[in-house]
Amino acid sequence: MIACFDIGGSAIKGAIAYSPEDIRPQPKIPTPLNDFDTFASAIEKIAADGGAAPKSLISISIAGVVDSDTGKITCANIPCIHGRTLVADLSEKLQRPVLVANDADCFALSEAVVGAGRGHRIVFGVILGTGVGGGIIIDGKIHEGAGGFAGEWGHGPVSATLAGNPPVAIPRYACGCGQVGCVDAVGAARGMERLHAYLHGVDLPSTAIIAAWNAGDAAAERTIEVYIDIVSGPLAMTINIVGASIAPVGGGLANSVELIKRLDETVRARILRKTDKPLVIPAELKIEPGLIGAGVLGLMEISK
Repeated sequence: MIACFDIGGSAIKGAIAYSPEDIRPQPKIPTPLNDFDTFASAIEKIAADGGAAPKSLISISIAGVVDSDTGKITCANIPCIHGRTLVADLSEKLQRPVLVANDADCFALSEAVVGAGRGHRIVFGVILGTGVGGGIIIDGKIHEGAGGFAGEWGHGPVSATLAGNPPVAIPRYACGCGQVGCVDAVGAARGMERLHAYLHGVDLPSTAIIAAWNAGDAAAERTIEVYIDIVSGPLAMTINIVGASIAPVGGGLANSVELIKRLDETVRARILRKTDKPLVIPAELKIEPGLIGAGVLGLMEISK
């Protein structure tokens, strides 16, 4: 039994994990953003209230990246931990062993162990939502890579400047990571909205664009066509490089089964390994995959 957490800028979600299939959530609380002691105390209280033994392991999924060389975390939306050696600082404060992993990595791990990736040696977990990201699982273990950034296919100046049929010129948008031309800037939900406004001069939320597309709207069809063309190329290249045999997709855009089906068909046409089997598929774990991933990660650690 361990305590596990999924921590974002708005809430701390905790649970007690007894097995990968038995993870029992605790009441969530607002994330303390500006005081580290309060942040640590909140984690300790949730663990204690759930019945976790003193000194037992804490396993955390977080919307940030820990540099494996320095131990420092990049987590701009939680100022009190940004730039800290979070594992060391929390371990000292709580007097417990602590694991911290990126939330996309934990999503990928949860899908690999108890979700759509079961039975696959290499799983690439894809995030398409408020951001574009991913995580790589090899032989049941997270592959973090140098600096902890392995799997972050959404960043880098690789976005297409022409897309669709007939081709249309696509601006190279500035990305929140500081670069220009990232897939994240056009492939996330806000990116789809940006594309629709650029193509048609109409501002719509991504949910409305997808609903209109499903209803046969020609303008929405054009937006989705351009979107798929832009996103599928970098995703196909990533799958070529990683060698994944399955790529479960999480995030808000994955709620559209038809969108992911179309993305899968286009990606499979662009990868080197030809297969008739679905490759890019909706994730199985719709509820708290990051929390489940943190639980799986912690349970694997104590079973060593």
